[in-house]
Amino acid sequence: MMLRALFLALCLASTGAVASSAKEAALAADPVAEKRLQALSKELRCLVCQNETIADSNAELAVDLRREIRGMIADGRSDGEILNFMVTRYGDFVLYRPPVKGTTLLLWGGPIALLVLGLVVLVRYQRRRAERVATQDRPLTADETRRAEALLSEADQR
Repeated sequence: MMLRALFLALCLASTGAVASSAKEAALAADPVAEKRLQALSKELRCLVCQNETIADSNAELAVDLRREIRGMIADGRSDGEILNFMVTRYGDFVLYRPPVKGTTLLLWGGPIALLVLGLVVLVRYQRRRAERVATQDRPLTADETRRAEALLSEADQR
């Protein structure tokens, strides 16, 4: 009895996948629509992976975005309309190459700023380390030598 219920649940769950795959197959049969999908998928960033396009990603969100794009292509929307929809919905970060403007300066300049900051910190650390080593290796002055000998003889007398 339990096995039948599980089988029925699996059959019902898979009907949505079959229906959507039939729609995808119909669009895949149209090479122009498929080329548009591929081109648009290479322009959009996977918001889960963040370093891959949705064309390269297998994350659920990337699959959903590709399905959404297929639907918009089937509805007759232009590439610009599709990209504008995605930017309106997810922000400029969804674009794999976001435009350079005030709100995206951190995306473009952030890595460069971090690199420069890291170099400044490294140079300052190296200079301080060199100064410490230089002060530790210098010989004692005559006055310092006399004071050290006095302290040592005083410690021996105790």
